[in-house]
Amino acid sequence: MKKTGAIEKFSRKTQLKMNRYIPDKIHTGITASIRYFIETMLTGSGFITKEKEVRMLTFQQKEEWVQEKIGTYRKTAVIEGIGTGAGGLLIGLTDFPLLLSIKMKLLFDISGLYGFNAKKYEERLFILYIFHITFSSNETKLKHLPLIERWNESEKHPELDWYTVQQEYRDYVDLVKMLQLVPGIGAAVGAYANHNLLVHLGETAQNCFRLRMLEQK
Repeated sequence: MKKTGAIEKFSRKTQLKMNRYIPDKIHTGITASIRYFIETMLTGSGFITKEKEVRMLTFQQKEEWVQEKIGTYRKTAVIEGIGTGAGGLLIGLTDFPLLLSIKMKLLFDISGLYGFNAKKYEERLFILYIFHITFSSNETKLKHLPLIERWNESEKHPELDWYTVQQEYRDYVDLVKMLQLVPGIGAAVGAYANHNLLVHLGETAQNCFRLRMLEQK
């Protein structure tokens, strides 16, 4: 619920201006990648991992396991960012689907570690909401917060428009990801950006699932 700071507002305006200069081919590629991963996530194929027995774990133990998992995925994302950032334009473009895959796998793992079954459609939809509010504007976060807080109370939840999700995500990451394609600094930018994006996603996911568990109590 924290208000957007001056630096964040300036950064977002800069991103929106930069979008005008980014080739349509890149925009189209990003859009297609995000649409594919959203559709794949909602069907559940490719992301659901083997269920872990967590019912007997304390909340603290679950938190420690989740933190360990975030650290593992963060390191993977950093290595991926260095590799694609150092590979030039063509290889750099593969960063979008690769990083999306890492993020989605992390969210599914976190869901399972907190004891939620991602085989259920409503849980996969909840994961999509986490992804959306992580990489979106302050207005979007505040709009969806009440839904997150009262998720357990409703049997039916509103669907998210994939186009809106991909548009906000694209606007969120465009500027730094375009810098990742610049020769000479791409590897450093890729490592730094992927580190921060995974940390931000992990923290947001933890807080969303904490709200769910508090509501259950």
